[in-house]
Amino acid sequence: MAAIRNVGVIDIGKTNAKVAVVDLDQRRELGVLTRPNSVLPGPPYPHFDLKGHWDFICDALAELHKAHGIDALSVTTHGASAVLLDAEGSLAAPMLDYEFAGPDDLAAAYDVIRPDFAETGSPRLGMGLNLGAQLHWQLKTDPGLLDRVATVLTYPQYWTYKLTGVLSNEVTSLGCHTDLWCPSENLFSSLVNRLGLEEKMAPVRKAGDRLGSVLPEVVARTGLPKDIPVACGIHDSNASLYPHLILRQPPFSVVSTGTWVIVLAIGGGRVLLDPSRDTLINVNAFGDPVPSARFMGGREFDMILKGREKGCSEEQIDTVLSREIMLFPAVDPRSGPFQDSEYHWSVDESLLTDGECFAALSFYLALVTAECLAMTGAEGPIVVEGPFAQNGLYLDMLEVATGRPVEASAGSLTGTSIGAALLVADGDTEKRPQAGPRGRGGERLSRLKQYAEKWQEQLQ
Repeated sequence: MAAIRNVGVIDIGKTNAKVAVVDLDQRRELGVLTRPNSVLPGPPYPHFDLKGHWDFICDALAELHKAHGIDALSVTTHGASAVLLDAEGSLAAPMLDYEFAGPDDLAAAYDVIRPDFAETGSPRLGMGLNLGAQLHWQLKTDPGLLDRVATVLTYPQYWTYKLTGVLSNEVTSLGCHTDLWCPSENLFSSLVNRLGLEEKMAPVRKAGDRLGSVLPEVVARTGLPKDIPVACGIHDSNASLYPHLILRQPPFSVVSTGTWVIVLAIGGGRVLLDPSRDTLINVNAFGDPVPSARFMGGREFDMILKGREKGCSEEQIDTVLSREIMLFPAVDPRSGPFQDSEYHWSVDESLLTDGECFAALSFYLALVTAECLAMTGAEGPIVVEGPFAQNGLYLDMLEVATGRPVEASAGSLTGTSIGAALLVADGDTEKRPQAGPRGRGGERLSRLKQYAEKWQEQLQ
């Protein structure tokens, strides 16, 4: 078989779905097609448009393969999601949106059966952010569902099933605050039995396992070669982490940014994680536990800007620092380290210019990220993946607040796609580093430090 160079990656984030072609030699995207990851309102409840995604995926693969040639396929998606299949391999129920609050109605009953944090490393979260809570709610509100369900698949593996017909689960998605996985034992948690799903979970495979060839109907629809290899697939934050796991020596940490800001600490200090502050144990592509913390930073960014211009002038930055214009958590209190707090400004928000708002918001997001890093015992350099890697104010403040070097990933807008593509690489990955040192903030650093200290003091 010819060497793999161009990898088609299905990359489903909470906000957008995309299909990309990643050039493994250059570690960059050659082509990208996207669509919104819109939530359908129901009935029976808010759910994701899996049929619409599949039509988009097939059309995108056909177009991108014609334009660039695709040698292999991989998948990465957001977490907190699973697909329930019936005996014919069709949907037994729609895939519930994890931001739907329905599972909160049965929270008391769910809390009786969910395992302790010590078993799963999974904090108790609202809505459907614990996948176990989703499944519990679905099974209780649809009494015939348990009988209809033949197989439970984690979300990336639904798409590899659609491509290959192979049923599988994978640990990075199982270990993503689902309550369904025991990281210390590398086994399903006791909750799986309590939900009656012990015989319905698809076999667990590794993220980089090759599942076989694509189905004939997929070949006919996309024009892909019938013998093209397909990787099992990976949770998106772990896709961002994966290149660094194979390139770096610990300690280091990766900050994956997007709708969620997720901090992943590798080889750091030992800490007692506090589940009430949205810390958790993720599981990386090799099956190892990873102390983690998170908040909805990208969502908070959008909530505060609300149509304001993105960007600011030097004068506006100077104004924010001089007047100590500060935003305090939590803009979205449903997750993160400050869930019991309601956000507020140190000044009247309505009087801020767009640039002043952008600068103060960038500093806020960096300072909350620094808090997440501290909670996970992170040490060593910090690598920022995703959209925030383009925000110099965020990077400067993060470096000042943590006292550690911060690097912007070279694949700053494509970290998840590149990480997923590397799952099918033929080796030789160590020669191509993913991130490098960035420019420093110069004389502004001392003012940023003073700002950070004042912000942290006022949180006490």
